[in-house]
Amino acid sequence: MNKELPKVFANKIDKKINNSQDIFYEEEKKSEINDVRNIGRKISDIFNSSNFVYKSKVRITTYDKTFTKTIVGRKNNYLLTMDNEAINIDNILDIEQI
Repeated sequence: MNKELPKVFANKIDKKINNSQDIFYEEEKKSEINDVRNIGRKISDIFNSSNFVYKSKVRITTYDKTFTKTIVGRKNNYLLTMDNEAINIDNILDIEQI
């Protein structure tokens, strides 16, 4: 059982090997809006739905942020929230009922 294994030939490395790489990845945030209705129509559908009695919880996407609010009404060009805020409808990119 004392068998001698064959010798392995290995080239001599006489240069510097630099095979490490720095890789950076940034995920691009896509805003996919699959709903083709305009914002006014979406707001009307929320207020006219059978689920809307006094208030409705919605996710609102504006130019600079996305947030969740409970809306209670609409006056002129503003949505009124439970927090006594008025959100301008012109600044809304997307709205969906949660």
